Amino acid sequence: MGISLEILRTGPLAVVEDLGRPGLAHLGVGRSGAADRRAHTLANRLVANPDDRATIEVTFGGLAARVRGGDVDIAVTGADTDPTVNGIKFGTNSVHHVRDGQVISLGAPRAGLRTYLAVRGGICVDPVLGSRSYDVMSAIGPAPLRGGDRLPIGKHTDDYPQLDQAPVAAITADVVELSVVPGPRDDWFVDPDALVHSEWLVSDRSDRVGMRLVGRPLQYRYPDRQLPSEGTTRGAIQVPPNGLPVILGPDHPVTGGYPVVGVVVDEDVDKIAQVRPGQRVRLHWSRPRAASGTRPLSGAAGWPFS
Repeated sequence: MGISLEILRTGPLAVVEDLGRPGLAHLGVGRSGAADRRAHTLANRLVANPDDRATIEVTFGGLAARVRGGDVDIAVTGADTDPTVNGIKFGTNSVHHVRDGQVISLGAPRAGLRTYLAVRGGICVDPVLGSRSYDVMSAIGPAPLRGGDRLPIGKHTDDYPQLDQAPVAAITADVVELSVVPGPRDDWFVDPDALVHSEWLVSDRSDRVGMRLVGRPLQYRYPDRQLPSEGTTRGAIQVPPNGLPVILGPDHPVTGGYPVVGVVVDEDVDKIAQVRPGQRVRLHWSRPRAASGTRPLSGAAGWPFS
């Protein structure tokens, strides 16, 4: 048997993630993948992996894993969990050499929510439908990690350059600012601008499927009218009948029947992965909104599938 990580404890949630399984929405399978794609990609680049090698995504710290079968190089990115090897701290966003038998541990992050552990060679569990990502909504992919699991490490190639260190600022602001593209169903609301005129609180019911916001509810313009199901995309802001927005995450449903008042721009989508329950969010239109009544109420031409 080759080199592996033996999981000793997982914290609240630890799952294997890569960049997901694109192109399967027509089969009812979402993309899934790392919630914070930038942190995932950075972790891989630090240990000279291709971007799509699988990492361990750890929610709110607490992971501990023992290296078995040989030495490894690792990197930890995302929320700073004061990572240690055998109790000795090493820096987030840097490369660290771990010897056979030593234990990697992650504490609770001071800021942010999700941390990524990459190992040179990648986490090499069996892929499902072309990806090693776990989708919490559909339960497709390798199951969430449990104590006693053994994760094989893949073979490393020398085709990719290694970074030595890459400082990245954590989300520490009291209010997280997100840019939003209007529509395609903003005209289903009495005052869609209320979305950007309110300060929202992140609910503790948020997860990889979506970040739920609490605040002054948006009012439907057509309370008795039903919208046919349409394709959804990551970052879309659906508004269910209670009027409280939900920003769809990596494990969102492939289709949905709630009107979408806006979509978080791709540059800000990774921020959502690091916002904790109880933090405040403020949304801003990235461009002017079209006047109500200028778009049809059915059919979403150009609305993207992910």
